[in-house]
Amino acid sequence: MKANEVLTKYKNGERDFRRLNLKGQSFQGKDLSGADFSEADIRGANFKNTNLSGTNFFKTKAGLQKRWVFVLLLVSWITSGLSGLVCLFAGVLVGLIVESNDVAEQVVGWIALVVIIVLFAVILRQGIGGAFAVAVAVAFAVGVTVARARAGVGSVAGAGFVAGAGAFAVAAAFTVAFAGAVAVAGPVAVSVAVSVAGAFAVAGALALDLKGLPAVAVAGAFAGALLGAYLGWRALKGNPRDAWIRTIAIAFAATGGTSFYNADLTDADFTGATLKSTDLREATLTRTCWKNTIKLDRARPGKTILADTAVRELLVSGNGYNKSYVDGNLRGANLRGANLNKANLKCADISEATLEKANLEWANLTEAQAVGTNFTHSYLTGACLEAWNIDSTTTLTNIDCQYVFLLEKPNPQGNRERRPHDPDRVFQPGDFEKLYKKIINTVQILLRNGVNPEAFCEAVQKLMAENPAITSDSIQAIEKKGNDVLLTLEVPEGTDKGKFERQFFAVYEARLEAAKQTALLEAERIHNQDYKEFVRAALTSHQSSNPIINLTNTAKAESDMSDNARNFNIDNLDIDQSQANNPNNFNVFNDNARQVNTNNFTSEQTKSLAEAAAEIQQLLNQLSQSNPTTTNKEKMIVVGEVIDQIETNPTLKAKVINALKAGGVEAFKEAIDHPLVNILMATVEGWTEI
Repeated sequence: MKANEVLTKYKNGERDFRRLNLKGQSFQGKDLSGADFSEADIRGANFKNTNLSGTNFFKTKAGLQKRWVFVLLLVSWITSGLSGLVCLFAGVLVGLIVESNDVAEQVVGWIALVVIIVLFAVILRQGIGGAFAVAVAVAFAVGVTVARARAGVGSVAGAGFVAGAGAFAVAAAFTVAFAGAVAVAGPVAVSVAVSVAGAFAVAGALALDLKGLPAVAVAGAFAGALLGAYLGWRALKGNPRDAWIRTIAIAFAATGGTSFYNADLTDADFTGATLKSTDLREATLTRTCWKNTIKLDRARPGKTILADTAVRELLVSGNGYNKSYVDGNLRGANLRGANLNKANLKCADISEATLEKANLEWANLTEAQAVGTNFTHSYLTGACLEAWNIDSTTTLTNIDCQYVFLLEKPNPQGNRERRPHDPDRVFQPGDFEKLYKKIINTVQILLRNGVNPEAFCEAVQKLMAENPAITSDSIQAIEKKGNDVLLTLEVPEGTDKGKFERQFFAVYEARLEAAKQTALLEAERIHNQDYKEFVRAALTSHQSSNPIINLTNTAKAESDMSDNARNFNIDNLDIDQSQANNPNNFNVFNDNARQVNTNNFTSEQTKSLAEAAAEIQQLLNQLSQSNPTTTNKEKMIVVGEVIDQIETNPTLKAKVINALKAGGVEAFKEAIDHPLVNILMATVEGWTEI
């Protein structure tokens, strides 16, 4: 059937094109998504830039048409003939050892033989890539040595050597090239190509009237042809030493074959299809099914996931039992029903892949990227999930899992953090999904070197103002991690977590800079009980709820799964949602009256601090009575007026600075009983540095 006829039927709503003969037809740039080409013959067809998402290619036959196969064989035989002629010259050089009575010619023969032996050895051990340089180096060394030893014939021997070595290098290159192409064509072509190489060598020897040398020439030609055939076979088996031969041979063989270049093959099904000599470069292969395909290793994969031999074999066989895919690129792979029991997928990228009904029991998924991955009905008992990356797009529906481990290697206590903790308990149906769904819908923000309460609270209030779904109940945990603090917030499904974290740090770091709190942040370490105090002071409002804040001190964050999590209620903890939801408001918190602990102060320091605090208290009270302080803006105006009056009163300013130096910011703050003290202290505490 012609391409135009297929496209017309497709446009009219027909999708069934099974068992059609579509050889050599062009569908370039068309939309054939959802079509069914099962068991069709698409050899030589052009699907370049075509939309084939969801298309069925079950047991289709792709690759080269017969006329292209003939062209391929013809080219390979011509290459074989040329290699035979060049090998003839190498054989002639070696034959000089026994056929010539001239010492100089015999030297050339011996040099050629040495170069040939070295070249063969290097090719077999290291591949042809490093063979030329080694052979030339050896030959040059031998030639120089001989030239010095025999001054009379050195120049002749050197010239003969250079010609012989160069000719054989060319012969080897031709042989390898033809062998790679022939290996793609098939075993029968190999025998024919070797015969062609020998025939050309014999014909050349007779034509040049080389007398007793034809036998040597034929032997050399056959040796070169056999070496090339072996290298071609080895390259197509995936030997990394001959990868470039494989690339050239497959590219050559795919010329004129079925082309899926840059086609969209998302969710396409190639189960059982023959794909030899098929061009898949730049194609979109998301969730494309390659189960039981034939000769997919002879297709041209480009930079797709099919370029990796281990991954390609897994996609075809579905068997990855106890195999390693560390750092492997399995992005978008279709592994539905695959056996990955005990497989090592550490640091592998399985994002957007489908692992429906896959066996992942005892698999290692440490640091695996699984964003958008479908694990529906998969088996995960005994799997290691340390630091794997999942989000709300990861599907964990109906997981069959009794327990998992959160550490790849045991900790010093010999524990791999099993979940559930009790070795006699297992997950009940649905438990795994519930556990990780809660983790998926959280954001964890790490605050290094302690927490500045004012900056923290302002950042949280700003988040609530810009994200109405975030409330005080969204705070799941505030955990101490050595000198650092980990904040865990519950967020709505689909939240851009990266943007969320950037919003928090933009406010938090700006507040630190404005208040010159960097030095204080690095020097002061807030203990667990301090969190209770600053959260109580920071989140005061008229809400009646009393959320629970988790303060934990664990070595490794595991959200709600931490072994040592300690829960307690914070009395009178609420948030003023009316102010939080106004993005124009700054963060202002009311503090209760505080008593100053002066046990560690001298009587003079205590007096200085008390006098300064009393005068500041009086100023705040006076200005608060004469000016409105309903909104944050009004409160900032009042504080600004207080600062102006202190600045214009050198005596009072000196008292404030002395009080700050004597008792510190916290002591001075606690001595003042006024709701605006936090804002005031954020400004004046920098005066001690003047």
